[in-house]
Amino acid sequence: MGREVIVTPSAPAAIGPYSQGIKANGFVFTAGQVGLDPATGQLVEGDVTDQARQALLNIKAILEAAGTSLDKVVKATVFLKDINDFKRVNAVYAEFFAKDPPARSAFQAAALPLGALVEIEVIALA
Repeated sequence: MGREVIVTPSAPAAIGPYSQGIKANGFVFTAGQVGLDPATGQLVEGDVTDQARQALLNIKAILEAAGTSLDKVVKATVFLKDINDFKRVNAVYAEFFAKDPPARSAFQAAALPLGALVEIEVIALA
């Protein structure tokens, strides 16, 4: 069973000792993605919905680089700086997972990387 590192310029480069994604044993595991613009390396301007949308676009790019897609996601985990943003992030999330959404957990975190308001990671079928 092999392990393949996934790297794409269409998502932000890793800001530490981790990979954007790993493909192993028929699954793709993404690193947590915040709302970083891959072109600038900065958080997108706006609120939690703008950051959530960019995080999901980054995840989409990583999955596509691994040869899979959002419709193959089986589990998502959402970390929120403020759990009161859940409904707003949920509305954006529904744009990406409108039909047969994956299983999901959501948590409030004391702090997220780079001062982000939301971070999302997924596991998908390869």
